[in-house]
Amino acid sequence: MSEGETRPDAVSRVVLVTGPSGAGRTTAIAALEDLGYEAINNLPLSIVPRLLDGPLARPLALGIDVRNRDFSAHAMIELIDHLTREPGIRLEVLYLDATVEALVRRYSETRRRHPLAPEDAPAVGIVPEIDLLAPIRVRADVLIDTTTMSPHELRAEVTRWFDMGHIARLAVSVHSFSYKRGVPRGLDMMFDCRFLSNPHWVTELRPLTGLDPAVAAHVAADPRYDEFLGRVRDLLLFLLPAHVEEGRSHLAVGFGCTGGQHRSVAVTEAIAKTLAEAGWQVSKRHRELERRGQTLPGV
Repeated sequence: MSEGETRPDAVSRVVLVTGPSGAGRTTAIAALEDLGYEAINNLPLSIVPRLLDGPLARPLALGIDVRNRDFSAHAMIELIDHLTREPGIRLEVLYLDATVEALVRRYSETRRRHPLAPEDAPAVGIVPEIDLLAPIRVRADVLIDTTTMSPHELRAEVTRWFDMGHIARLAVSVHSFSYKRGVPRGLDMMFDCRFLSNPHWVTELRPLTGLDPAVAAHVAADPRYDEFLGRVRDLLLFLLPAHVEEGRSHLAVGFGCTGGQHRSVAVTEAIAKTLAEAGWQVSKRHRELERRGQTLPGV
Protein backbone atom coordinates (compact mmCIF):
# COMPACT_ATOMS: atom_id res chain seq x y z
CA MET A 1 0.00 0.00 0.00
CA SER A 2 1.44 3.36 -1.03
CA GLU A 3 2.16 6.17 1.43
CA GLY A 4 -0.92 8.19 2.26
CA GLU A 5 -3.33 5.51 1.02
CA THR A 6 -6.12 4.59 3.43
CA ARG A 7 -6.93 0.97 4.16
CA PRO A 8 -10.55 0.09 3.22
CA ASP A 9 -11.21 -1.14 6.77
CA ALA A 10 -10.02 2.23 8.16
CA VAL A 11 -12.64 4.25 6.27
CA SER A 12 -15.41 5.68 8.46
CA ARG A 13 -18.94 5.89 7.04
CA VAL A 14 -20.62 9.23 7.80
CA VAL A 15 -24.17 10.17 6.81
CA LEU A 16 -25.25 13.83 6.98
CA VAL A 17 -29.03 13.99 7.30
CA THR A 18 -30.77 17.23 6.40
CA GLY A 19 -33.84 18.69 4.72
CA PRO A 20 -36.70 21.06 5.55
CA SER A 21 -38.22 20.91 9.01
CA GLY A 22 -41.10 18.44 9.06
CA ALA A 23 -39.80 16.30 6.18
CA GLY A 24 -38.84 13.40 8.45
CA ARG A 25 -35.28 14.04 9.58
CA THR A 26 -35.90 12.85 13.15
CA THR A 27 -37.51 9.65 11.89
CA ALA A 28 -34.58 9.04 9.54
CA ILE A 29 -32.05 9.63 12.33
CA ALA A 30 -33.89 7.14 14.55
CA ALA A 31 -33.93 4.59 11.74
CA LEU A 32 -30.18 4.97 11.24
CA GLU A 33 -29.61 4.57 14.97
CA ASP A 34 -31.58 1.33 14.88
CA LEU A 35 -29.34 0.18 12.02
CA GLY A 36 -26.28 0.52 14.25
CA TYR A 37 -25.15 4.06 13.50
CA GLU A 38 -24.08 6.41 16.25
CA ALA A 39 -26.66 9.16 15.80
CA ILE A 40 -26.36 12.80 16.84
CA ASN A 41 -29.08 15.30 15.94
CA ASN A 42 -28.90 19.11 15.66
CA LEU A 43 -25.12 19.24 15.76
CA PRO A 44 -23.46 22.65 15.09
CA LEU A 45 -21.53 22.56 11.83
CA SER A 46 -18.33 23.90 13.40
CA ILE A 47 -18.13 20.90 15.71
CA VAL A 48 -18.38 18.25 12.97
CA PRO A 49 -14.71 18.29 11.83
CA ARG A 50 -13.52 17.94 15.42
CA LEU A 51 -15.94 15.09 16.01
CA LEU A 52 -14.47 13.27 13.00
CA ASP A 53 -10.85 13.83 13.99
CA GLY A 54 -9.70 10.22 14.18
CA PRO A 55 -11.25 6.82 13.36
CA LEU A 56 -14.81 6.13 14.45
CA ALA A 57 -15.86 3.08 16.44
CA ARG A 58 -18.94 2.70 14.22
CA PRO A 59 -20.70 4.52 11.37
CA LEU A 60 -22.00 7.98 12.24
CA ALA A 61 -25.28 9.72 11.36
CA LEU A 62 -25.44 13.48 11.94
CA GLY A 63 -28.66 15.48 11.77
CA ILE A 64 -28.13 19.02 10.48
CA ASP A 65 -30.87 21.65 10.23
CA VAL A 66 -31.43 25.39 10.12
CA ARG A 67 -31.82 25.58 13.91
CA ASN A 68 -28.09 25.02 14.39
CA ARG A 69 -26.59 28.25 15.66
CA ASP A 70 -23.89 28.43 12.95
CA PHE A 71 -25.93 27.02 10.08
CA SER A 72 -25.74 28.46 6.58
CA ALA A 73 -25.99 26.83 3.16
CA HIS A 74 -22.48 28.06 2.35
CA ALA A 75 -21.04 26.54 5.53
CA MET A 76 -22.85 23.27 4.86
CA ILE A 77 -21.49 23.06 1.30
CA GLU A 78 -17.99 23.79 2.60
CA LEU A 79 -18.37 21.00 5.15
CA ILE A 80 -19.53 18.56 2.45
CA ASP A 81 -16.56 19.50 0.25
CA HIS A 82 -14.14 19.17 3.17
CA LEU A 83 -15.39 15.74 4.22
CA THR A 84 -15.51 14.52 0.62
CA ARG A 85 -11.77 15.21 0.33
CA GLU A 86 -10.95 13.29 3.51
CA PRO A 87 -9.54 9.84 2.52
CA GLY A 88 -10.61 8.27 5.81
CA ILE A 89 -14.28 9.25 5.46
CA ARG A 90 -16.97 7.78 3.24
CA LEU A 91 -19.48 10.63 3.19
CA GLU A 92 -23.11 10.43 2.09
CA VAL A 93 -25.64 13.28 2.23
CA LEU A 94 -29.22 12.17 2.87
CA TYR A 95 -31.79 14.85 2.05
CA LEU A 96 -35.38 14.42 3.25
CA ASP A 97 -37.79 16.40 1.12
CA ALA A 98 -41.55 17.03 0.91
CA THR A 99 -43.92 19.42 -0.86
CA VAL A 100 -44.89 22.70 0.76
CA GLU A 101 -48.46 21.44 1.07
CA ALA A 102 -47.35 18.31 2.91
CA LEU A 103 -45.16 20.30 5.30
CA VAL A 104 -47.96 22.76 6.07
CA ARG A 105 -50.32 19.88 6.76
CA ARG A 106 -47.84 18.20 9.12
CA TYR A 107 -47.27 21.40 11.08
CA SER A 108 -51.03 21.87 11.33
CA GLU A 109 -51.49 18.34 12.66
CA THR A 110 -48.73 18.62 15.28
CA ARG A 111 -49.38 22.30 16.15
CA ARG A 112 -45.62 22.92 16.17
CA ARG A 113 -44.01 26.26 15.38
CA HIS A 114 -41.67 26.57 12.44
CA PRO A 115 -38.08 27.45 13.50
CA LEU A 116 -37.84 30.25 10.93
CA ALA A 117 -41.23 31.75 11.83
CA PRO A 118 -41.94 30.97 15.50
CA GLU A 119 -44.47 33.80 15.82
CA ASP A 120 -46.22 33.28 12.45
CA ALA A 121 -48.05 30.57 10.59
CA PRO A 122 -45.73 27.68 9.59
CA ALA A 123 -46.14 28.48 5.88
CA VAL A 124 -44.29 31.77 6.46
CA GLY A 125 -41.13 29.84 7.36
CA ILE A 126 -41.46 26.78 5.12
CA VAL A 127 -40.81 28.42 1.74
CA PRO A 128 -37.74 30.44 2.86
CA GLU A 129 -36.31 27.30 4.46
CA ILE A 130 -36.74 25.31 1.24
CA ASP A 131 -35.04 28.12 -0.68
CA LEU A 132 -32.21 28.24 1.87
CA LEU A 133 -31.59 24.52 1.54
CA ALA A 134 -31.80 24.40 -2.28
CA PRO A 135 -28.00 24.36 -2.85
CA ILE A 136 -27.66 21.48 -0.39
CA ARG A 137 -30.50 19.53 -2.02
CA VAL A 138 -28.57 19.60 -5.29
CA ARG A 139 -25.55 18.07 -3.53
CA ALA A 140 -27.49 15.19 -1.94
CA ASP A 141 -26.29 11.65 -2.61
CA VAL A 142 -29.66 10.20 -1.59
CA LEU A 143 -32.89 12.21 -1.86
CA ILE A 144 -36.06 10.77 -0.34
CA ASP A 145 -39.36 12.51 -1.04
CA THR A 146 -41.50 11.82 2.04
CA THR A 147 -44.62 13.63 0.77
CA THR A 148 -46.76 10.49 0.60
CA MET A 149 -44.78 8.37 3.08
CA SER A 150 -45.81 7.23 6.53
CA PRO A 151 -43.07 7.14 9.20
CA HIS A 152 -42.98 3.35 8.76
CA GLU A 153 -42.45 3.69 5.02
CA LEU A 154 -39.70 6.28 5.55
CA ARG A 155 -37.89 3.97 7.98
CA ALA A 156 -38.10 1.18 5.41
CA GLU A 157 -36.66 3.44 2.70
CA VAL A 158 -33.79 4.57 4.95
CA THR A 159 -33.08 0.92 5.73
CA ARG A 160 -33.03 0.10 2.02
CA TRP A 161 -30.33 2.71 1.42
CA PHE A 162 -28.23 2.48 4.58
CA ASP A 163 -28.57 -1.03 6.05
CA MET A 164 -25.02 -1.97 7.05
CA GLY A 165 -25.70 -5.52 5.99
CA HIS A 166 -25.63 -4.09 2.46
CA ILE A 167 -22.72 -1.68 2.95
CA ALA A 168 -20.87 -3.17 -0.02
CA ARG A 169 -23.74 -2.24 -2.34
CA LEU A 170 -23.13 0.77 -4.52
CA ALA A 171 -25.71 3.54 -4.65
CA VAL A 172 -25.79 5.11 -8.12
CA SER A 173 -27.27 8.55 -8.75
CA VAL A 174 -27.93 9.58 -12.35
CA HIS A 175 -28.19 13.33 -13.04
CA SER A 176 -29.40 15.46 -15.94
CA PHE A 177 -28.16 19.01 -16.26
CA SER A 178 -27.72 22.01 -18.54
CA TYR A 179 -24.22 22.91 -19.71
CA LYS A 180 -25.34 26.54 -19.76
CA ARG A 181 -25.69 26.43 -15.98
CA GLY A 182 -22.43 24.58 -15.47
CA VAL A 183 -21.53 21.01 -14.58
CA PRO A 184 -22.94 19.83 -11.23
CA ARG A 185 -20.32 19.46 -8.52
CA GLY A 186 -19.63 15.96 -7.31
CA LEU A 187 -20.09 14.02 -10.55
CA ASP A 188 -17.77 11.04 -10.96
CA MET A 189 -18.34 10.81 -14.72
CA MET A 190 -20.46 12.60 -17.29
CA PHE A 191 -21.66 12.24 -20.87
CA ASP A 192 -22.58 14.91 -23.42
CA CYS A 193 -25.98 14.41 -25.10
CA ARG A 194 -25.92 17.51 -27.27
CA PHE A 195 -25.26 15.52 -30.45
CA LEU A 196 -28.71 13.92 -30.25
CA SER A 197 -31.73 15.32 -32.09
CA ASN A 198 -33.03 18.30 -30.12
CA PRO A 199 -36.79 18.36 -29.33
CA HIS A 200 -36.45 22.11 -28.69
CA TRP A 201 -36.78 22.67 -32.43
CA VAL A 202 -40.12 20.83 -32.61
CA THR A 203 -42.84 23.32 -31.72
CA GLU A 204 -45.18 20.87 -29.97
CA LEU A 205 -42.34 19.29 -27.98
CA ARG A 206 -40.58 22.49 -26.90
CA PRO A 207 -42.65 23.13 -23.73
CA LEU A 208 -42.44 19.47 -22.66
CA THR A 209 -39.59 17.70 -20.86
CA GLY A 210 -37.69 14.45 -21.28
CA LEU A 211 -40.13 12.89 -18.80
CA ASP A 212 -42.81 13.06 -21.49
CA PRO A 213 -43.06 9.91 -23.68
CA ALA A 214 -43.31 12.02 -26.85
CA VAL A 215 -40.00 13.74 -26.09
CA ALA A 216 -38.34 10.47 -25.11
CA ALA A 217 -39.52 8.91 -28.38
CA HIS A 218 -38.17 11.84 -30.39
CA VAL A 219 -34.75 11.55 -28.75
CA ALA A 220 -34.73 7.76 -29.17
CA ALA A 221 -35.52 8.13 -32.88
CA ASP A 222 -32.09 9.66 -33.49
CA PRO A 223 -30.14 6.98 -35.42
CA ARG A 224 -27.19 7.39 -33.04
CA TYR A 225 -29.26 6.96 -29.89
CA ASP A 226 -29.35 3.16 -29.59
CA GLU A 227 -25.60 2.74 -30.02
CA PHE A 228 -24.87 5.61 -27.62
CA LEU A 229 -27.19 4.22 -24.97
CA GLY A 230 -25.84 0.70 -25.41
CA ARG A 231 -22.22 1.78 -25.13
CA VAL A 232 -22.84 3.88 -22.02
CA ARG A 233 -24.89 1.09 -20.44
CA ASP A 234 -22.19 -1.51 -21.12
CA LEU A 235 -19.48 0.81 -19.80
CA LEU A 236 -21.37 1.44 -16.56
CA LEU A 237 -22.23 -2.21 -16.04
CA PHE A 238 -18.54 -3.00 -16.50
CA LEU A 239 -17.35 -0.27 -14.12
CA LEU A 240 -19.86 -0.54 -11.26
CA PRO A 241 -18.62 -3.89 -9.87
CA ALA A 242 -15.06 -2.51 -9.94
CA HIS A 243 -16.14 0.48 -7.84
CA VAL A 244 -17.77 -1.91 -5.35
CA GLU A 245 -14.49 -3.79 -5.06
CA GLU A 246 -12.75 -0.49 -4.33
CA GLY A 247 -15.10 0.11 -1.42
CA ARG A 248 -17.08 2.93 -3.00
CA SER A 249 -20.56 3.50 -1.57
CA HIS A 250 -21.81 6.02 -4.13
CA LEU A 251 -21.22 6.89 -7.78
CA ALA A 252 -22.69 9.96 -9.51
CA VAL A 253 -23.15 9.89 -13.30
CA GLY A 254 -24.24 12.98 -15.25
CA PHE A 255 -25.84 13.53 -18.65
CA GLY A 256 -25.80 17.06 -20.02
CA CYS A 257 -27.47 18.88 -22.88
CA THR A 258 -27.97 22.52 -23.79
CA GLY A 259 -30.98 23.34 -21.60
CA GLY A 260 -31.20 20.29 -19.34
CA GLN A 261 -34.86 19.87 -20.26
CA HIS A 262 -35.14 17.32 -23.08
CA ARG A 263 -32.24 15.12 -24.21
CA SER A 264 -30.31 14.77 -20.97
CA VAL A 265 -33.51 14.08 -19.04
CA ALA A 266 -34.64 11.38 -21.50
CA VAL A 267 -31.23 9.67 -21.46
CA THR A 268 -31.01 9.89 -17.66
CA GLU A 269 -34.40 8.19 -17.37
CA ALA A 270 -33.37 5.45 -19.81
CA ILE A 271 -30.01 4.74 -18.15
CA ALA A 272 -31.51 4.76 -14.65
CA LYS A 273 -34.16 2.26 -15.75
CA THR A 274 -31.53 0.00 -17.33
CA LEU A 275 -29.29 0.04 -14.25
CA ALA A 276 -32.24 -0.60 -11.91
CA GLU A 277 -33.32 -3.57 -14.04
CA ALA A 278 -29.76 -4.91 -13.72
CA GLY A 279 -30.16 -4.87 -9.94
CA TRP A 280 -28.33 -1.67 -9.02
CA GLN A 281 -29.59 0.81 -6.41
CA VAL A 282 -30.40 3.91 -8.48
CA SER A 283 -31.75 7.39 -7.83
CA LYS A 284 -32.47 10.08 -10.44
CA ARG A 285 -31.90 13.82 -10.27
CA HIS A 286 -33.01 16.34 -12.90
CA ARG A 287 -31.32 19.57 -11.78
CA GLU A 288 -32.95 22.04 -14.13
CA LEU A 289 -36.42 20.52 -13.77
CA GLU A 290 -36.08 20.57 -9.98
CA ARG A 291 -35.24 24.26 -10.11
CA ARG A 292 -38.48 24.87 -11.98
CA GLY A 293 -40.53 22.45 -9.89
CA GLN A 294 -41.21 20.22 -12.90
CA THR A 295 -40.08 16.84 -11.59
CA LEU A 296 -42.61 14.23 -10.62
CA PRO A 297 -42.94 13.03 -6.99
CA GLY A 298 -40.20 10.59 -6.17
CA VAL A 299 -37.98 11.62 -9.09
